[in-house]
Amino acid sequence: MSLSVGIVGLPNAGKSTLFNALTKAGAAVGNYPFTTIEPNTGIVPVPDPRLQQLAALFNPPRIIPTTVTFTDIAGLVRGASRGEGLGNQFLGHIRDTDAIALVVRCFDDGDVTHVEGSVDPVRDIDLLELELQLADLESVGRRLDKTERTSRLQKDHAEETVAILRRVREHLDGGQPVRTLPLTAEEKERIRDLSLLTAKPILVVANVDENDPSGAQVLQRVAERAEQAGGEAVAVSARIESELSELDADDQREFLASLGLNEPGLNRLARSAYHLLHLVTFFTAGEKEVRAWTVRRGQTAIDAAGEIHTDFAKGFIRAEVVGATDLIAGGSYAAVREQGRLRLEGRDYVVQDGDVMHFRFNV
Repeated sequence: MSLSVGIVGLPNAGKSTLFNALTKAGAAVGNYPFTTIEPNTGIVPVPDPRLQQLAALFNPPRIIPTTVTFTDIAGLVRGASRGEGLGNQFLGHIRDTDAIALVVRCFDDGDVTHVEGSVDPVRDIDLLELELQLADLESVGRRLDKTERTSRLQKDHAEETVAILRRVREHLDGGQPVRTLPLTAEEKERIRDLSLLTAKPILVVANVDENDPSGAQVLQRVAERAEQAGGEAVAVSARIESELSELDADDQREFLASLGLNEPGLNRLARSAYHLLHLVTFFTAGEKEVRAWTVRRGQTAIDAAGEIHTDFAKGFIRAEVVGATDLIAGGSYAAVREQGRLRLEGRDYVVQDGDVMHFRFNV
């Protein structure tokens, strides 16, 4: 399953520095607007201690984590919805992502300019959300006008679609993102092709001062604003993460310990992005390979089988399932089978985070 998170923010918010630390992809970084013009993309493993613990049981030659794709999108400026800066081009890149990581600057630095003249992360969230809302209003308005004009000629529930679009427009007019508007699954499907920006899940990344890597001084304000927008927040120092990315594992641990941190902020960011996309992890584990796989929360055993191979889904018979923590504690499949912890599940079984699954199928 390929899912992407767009890294969005004002120019000089630290997006590309954060992206470089995440992916070590060498995206251009500079102290001037529009350093990033074409989006850079990198695939980032999601840290999961269960994967290594399972690998310790089987000692396979291959250990494959689950991943999230991050896309570094050029800085969004005030007026982008009207074409300011690189405007519509940026907004188009955001539409192609599944979720948004909104980077806001939370530190003062006289050597790094701020396009708004001062550091105020809550104001920056307001500004960025406003530009996305204005872009959505334009998209909804165009679709509503067209649907109203042609509703008499359409037989496919055009009146219901008009009603939904009017609700969405009213919500946006009130300064609220679409993600906070209660819509049924059917209603969401009616407007899915609009790819509304404010309907996407949002994670606010507070780019904090390197002298306060926990972000305790500002994270509460940012988190409260993120919650109002229907999202969540995480504090990361892009500068620290950039330095960490250049160190080997031993030096990283020493550097983190000197800062009083247990893990890199990027680990929290990757996990938060994964959670933001409503994903769960299941594992396949054996002597040849231990691998983490991704399905959306609520998906079933047949969906999980299809993630591995379409033949698994077509010829699905059953799934042998055990929780990763039970398998790790038991030490082997034979042990958990004797303990009665290895279960047989059918195609409609809802996959739980941490399931270790073995599929029986017949082609």
